[in-house]
Amino acid sequence: MMGAGKSCVGRCLQRRTKLAFVDTDDIVASKFGISIPEIFSKYGEQGFREAETQALRKLAPAKPTIIVTGGGMVLCETNLDLLKRLGVIVWLDGNDEILFERALRARTRPLLEGENPRATFTQLLQLRLPLYAKVAHIRVDTSALTDEEVAVAILSKLRKLRRNWRPGSPIPATA
Repeated sequence: MMGAGKSCVGRCLQRRTKLAFVDTDDIVASKFGISIPEIFSKYGEQGFREAETQALRKLAPAKPTIIVTGGGMVLCETNLDLLKRLGVIVWLDGNDEILFERALRARTRPLLEGENPRATFTQLLQLRLPLYAKVAHIRVDTSALTDEEVAVAILSKLRKLRRNWRPGSPIPATA
């Protein structure tokens, strides 16, 4: 969800692991040549979501890669299937009030520009929570953690996941 720290935590993971790093928001913004808020303004949420799916479809990393997606990526069933094929999915969760405060601080959240941003955020979160739970292999609560602490928690859970996983079997979910 917006405000969970996806991009910052992704960069922390990249620094710690030296893996490649891709942010689908950057891919979409680059395709249009304008910022995400400008894309929403000019093409609407639907135009953004379609470009997001196209970006995800084109991802086929030849080597292990940290892929950061927008919080709404889960809204399209096709994306859920594409994400699952790409690897382990990490859900950065958090207390809704903290996530909301963080999201507002960014001031670049087109979906929160309406009359009642808090109500909109709550609606988005309630819609997305079951989708995050459905697709995630790993969940980390970011509420009281720094970005570096979240990265360490993810790496720890990945090590645990790997110990319990056998090639050829589905990736098991872990708490």
